[in-house]
Amino acid sequence: MLAKEPSHGYELRGRLRDLLGPLGESMNAGQIYVALTRLEKAGLARSEQASGLPDRPERKVYALTSAGHQRVAAWVGAVTWPKPDLAEFHLKLFAAAAAGLADPVALVDAQRAELLQLLRDAQRAAMELAEGSESALLLEGIVLRLQADLHWLDACERTWTEKRGDTR
Repeated sequence: MLAKEPSHGYELRGRLRDLLGPLGESMNAGQIYVALTRLEKAGLARSEQASGLPDRPERKVYALTSAGHQRVAAWVGAVTWPKPDLAEFHLKLFAAAAAGLADPVALVDAQRAELLQLLRDAQRAAMELAEGSESALLLEGIVLRLQADLHWLDACERTWTEKRGDTR
């Protein structure tokens, strides 16, 4: 979210809450500030004191450094399956769109290509195993999970296509 614009922790927490819904509600404000401090120590963000309004104290406003922007760009382009964190992928789509880092539909397409390859590999391996074996059961679970994830990516693509007004 800092890739879009500099912000203070309270703003970031509110945006995350809005973006993640129930998942964001449980986020502790302290987590945001710990993450911001770590980003600053790692040289990925910098902070400045911003004068507050008469009824509010001064706040630290955080902005990404050039190294931080590079890290975000790498994160946006990374394919994270087979252990997806759906909330992280959702944030990735939002961050890519909000900061103009990448086309969310292109990110969905890249994830889909990765999942389709994993699905083909799992199905091929499942066909080589004896039906009813423990390994076949595990592979069936993997295939079902990948199919569900592909279905969810279809929903993501529909949403982001509608947001940008495409008719494809």
